[in-house]
Amino acid sequence: MISAGRFFEERLQQMSAQRYQWHVGSFAWVLHRITGLLLSLYLVIHIWVVRTIGQGPEGFDRVMATVQTPLFLFFEVGLLGTVLYHALNGVRLLLIDTGWGVRHQKGLFFVLAGLAVVVLLIGVVPILNLLGRQFPG
Repeated sequence: MISAGRFFEERLQQMSAQRYQWHVGSFAWVLHRITGLLLSLYLVIHIWVVRTIGQGPEGFDRVMATVQTPLFLFFEVGLLGTVLYHALNGVRLLLIDTGWGVRHQKGLFFVLAGLAVVVLLIGVVPILNLLGRQFPG
């Protein structure tokens, strides 16, 4: 009969020898959680902006000076990418929950991620045009 100490020692050795393998579903899960946190942070910032704009012309001018910087426009592109990924991955999750997407989970991820990239590239064009108009050459 094996002692409890020896059993746990062998089990720990087995567990340490195993490695977690990342699959598309786990990668999508982690990204979905990260984008959800980023969107929650954006909501707080958005509420602050709306509150500041409501303080009159001085508050409006202060916010406009901040949101029209190149760094902020870069964050706008990031926000667009975050919203696109989170929304389209949510569609993928709904399809999986209906049962149809279970067999097509991996393909759905790549198709919807590709769609997100295409829409992101289309959405970047107006932001870059705005950047070029505000900060020429």
